[in-house]
Amino acid sequence: MRKNRIALSALAFACALTFFMGASLRATEQTNALEATPAQLKKLSLEDLMNLEVTSVSRRAEPYSLAPAAIQIITQEDIRRSGVSSLPEALRLANNLQVAQVDARGYGITARGFNGTTANKMLVMIDGRTVYTPLFSGVFWDAQDYLLEDIDRIEVISGPGATLYGANAVNGIISIVTKDARNTQGTLLTAGGGTELRAFAGLRYGGMISSNVFYRIYGNYFNRDSTAFANGADGLDDWWKAQGGFRLDWEASANDLITFQGDLYHGNETQIAGDDGKINGGNVLSRWTHTISEDSDFSLQLYHDRTYRDFPGTYGDNLDTYDLDFQHHFRIGERNNFIWGAGYRYTHNFVEKSALLAFLPAKLDRHLFSAFLQDEIKLRDNLTLTLGTKVEHNDYTGFEVQPSGRIGWSPATNHTIWAAISRAVRTPSRVDKHLYLPAAAPHVVINGGPDFVSETVIAYELGYRVQPVQKVSVSIATFFNQYDDVRGVTPAPFAQVDNLSEGETYGVELDVSYQILEWWRLRAGYTFLQEHIRVQPGKIEVNGGQGEIPDPQNQVFLSSYMSLPGNLELDGRLRFIDRLAVYSAGKAGTVPSYVSLDLRLGWNPTKNLEFSIVGQNLLDSQHPEFGFPTATRHEIERSVFGKVTWRF
Repeated sequence: MRKNRIALSALAFACALTFFMGASLRATEQTNALEATPAQLKKLSLEDLMNLEVTSVSRRAEPYSLAPAAIQIITQEDIRRSGVSSLPEALRLANNLQVAQVDARGYGITARGFNGTTANKMLVMIDGRTVYTPLFSGVFWDAQDYLLEDIDRIEVISGPGATLYGANAVNGIISIVTKDARNTQGTLLTAGGGTELRAFAGLRYGGMISSNVFYRIYGNYFNRDSTAFANGADGLDDWWKAQGGFRLDWEASANDLITFQGDLYHGNETQIAGDDGKINGGNVLSRWTHTISEDSDFSLQLYHDRTYRDFPGTYGDNLDTYDLDFQHHFRIGERNNFIWGAGYRYTHNFVEKSALLAFLPAKLDRHLFSAFLQDEIKLRDNLTLTLGTKVEHNDYTGFEVQPSGRIGWSPATNHTIWAAISRAVRTPSRVDKHLYLPAAAPHVVINGGPDFVSETVIAYELGYRVQPVQKVSVSIATFFNQYDDVRGVTPAPFAQVDNLSEGETYGVELDVSYQILEWWRLRAGYTFLQEHIRVQPGKIEVNGGQGEIPDPQNQVFLSSYMSLPGNLELDGRLRFIDRLAVYSAGKAGTVPSYVSLDLRLGWNPTKNLEFSIVGQNLLDSQHPEFGFPTATRHEIERSVFGKVTWRF
């Protein structure tokens, strides 16, 4: 009750402030004396956003406005002004994603359907390092963290990217790009706490070793409270995590940039039954980028990623990943812009079994070889055709070929029309092949399928991005996807994971930004998703093919950013998420639709000091976002916290 009173008081205060500031701003307009700095106004410029360079679409820099794909950008300013406190929360700012919080530390994140706690059709990268577990071909989101102030941008592509990035880039790509060390000089301190995010702190220091060698080191910590069950009882899933790391950028010459970076983390997660779970790990990455000429460059990247997860009574997962990647970009003549590359990945995985489940064999080494080639052909000055393919060889299914064709047309300034046809695959994971639940015969309920093959999609896309006037930008993307060999589970008593389903999905993604006034920007988004997944002829699936698609048909987003007199900022985000149809062991359930409101009030008394108060999920005391309706389904509670950030 006390938490509710605090949150309701914050909401009332914010509403009152909105009214008061609205009146103040009307008076301010008459005197044209808005007290927002030029830097703040520039950050809100739609023209700047349209010209922002992105690298994920073509694996080379190009303006966002001309990128022939359904891409959205989450900028550092978006992150700061939203008040989000974690990477999964930051991804809610992309209007083309489905983000569902499962409990205090778990999320389902994807694009264009097939969401879940083990969502496996979205490729996620942090500074080029693939965040991936071969356990289920997805992401453990509780292990992904960073000092949010050091993130430069997050590029979110909905639609296949397998031609350049390989298997598992089936429905989209999330590329998290951090700032280089040159742009994080000095000291940053941030700290705060509140009702659900009980305490957090971050420290970063950046310096120079010499005139061409820059570095930063950082550390952060947080402690999050439990979610709640439907009856209001404690969800027993509170947790804490600490992380630290470094980055060094050496500008070895005018044509050579060498980067070294790494992270270490450790966390503790409460379990409903048994001892606490432990997560820890780290990574180290090196990258050499060399410019050969104005039209040619290459990069060589190598990283090692180590993760360990120990959940007593469930499983223990030990994973080492070694990845080597090379790419070369060059032009031939005036019309052909080539990029090609090759890579090798080695994973060593050991899963400790429990009475609940096992992965057999427990130890497994896997090798992945890949190569790709793409040619961007200029047919006319405003018309390009991009053709390419990626060829991979994995130890499960052998060779996989993932081609695509993409066309981009700019009929006028600030107008881009694009279309694409792509093939992508989701290769088997250990869950598909090696799972035994429980761990020992003769009582095995579900086991992996030894004949499981890759899931496939043929995707058709059509999109349009336009800035009709200086203050408005619009992006619309449509798609039609055909899936085959989708994962399912045969009914008991001999339940087995297998390729059992097929079908189609189609939908629309809309994103609109409107700079109403110099001090006020609105952004709206809408997604529509229709899924028709069915069991393949002659096969039986326990959930009728519906277990892999717990997705909302409609999502609506509205964000507001207001720069007010007195160096105040008032920002908010409203979300409507449609109901989810969820299935478990042949039974149907529902996650109700919900509307969520987040608000942030910020004050910058000086250019280096910032105070803010953030309210999340303010419209109800708690609600579920995912999961089959049981007494132990977790619900997300209303939250309020304060934050202070000091740069010097």
